[in-house]
Amino acid sequence: MELEYTTYKRSEFIETDTGNKVSRRSLISGSQNIVLGGKTIVHSKCTIRGDLRRAGPSHQAAVLIGRFCSLGEGSVLRPPYKTYKGTFSYYPLKIGDHVDIGENTIVEAASIGSYVKIGKNCIIGRFAIIRDCCLIEDGAVIAPNTVIPPFSVVAGGPPAKVVAQLPESTQEIFEAQSKDKYTKFVPA
Repeated sequence: MELEYTTYKRSEFIETDTGNKVSRRSLISGSQNIVLGGKTIVHSKCTIRGDLRRAGPSHQAAVLIGRFCSLGEGSVLRPPYKTYKGTFSYYPLKIGDHVDIGENTIVEAASIGSYVKIGKNCIIGRFAIIRDCCLIEDGAVIAPNTVIPPFSVVAGGPPAKVVAQLPESTQEIFEAQSKDKYTKFVPA
């Protein structure tokens, strides 16, 4: 399936030295605590909460995002949190390379591996772990603390369930698609 070119107004996006394309209409809070690996597209109305991080002297990024990722319009990425003995703490949200997050999806996972596609209108619960090479179907609701094994197709919910397995060629296919999506996201 050949991807079409997607155009955008150059004035509506900021392009960084590492090739990230960030919409001026996205909400990035605590940018000093967010690491974008490079060649990542942050679409309009996307919210990334880098301001939600563990307090203390160790400066650890709140949100780490790999290379060739696409964060869909209206999506929300925020670090997971928990209360332990009366203390409220945030933990880092780590996203691998070649991850595509669909529109209006909420992510509060502990980690998302590389070569993962998450559909539109999904909810990824607190401290969920999605391993490499997974496909999360549109509208899936992944319960908190769930671990999704590699090469899984997940649908439904709550809670979402593994409904199929992906072939071993998934990594190459998702990598090619994410690079193609980035290459074909061009200024008008």
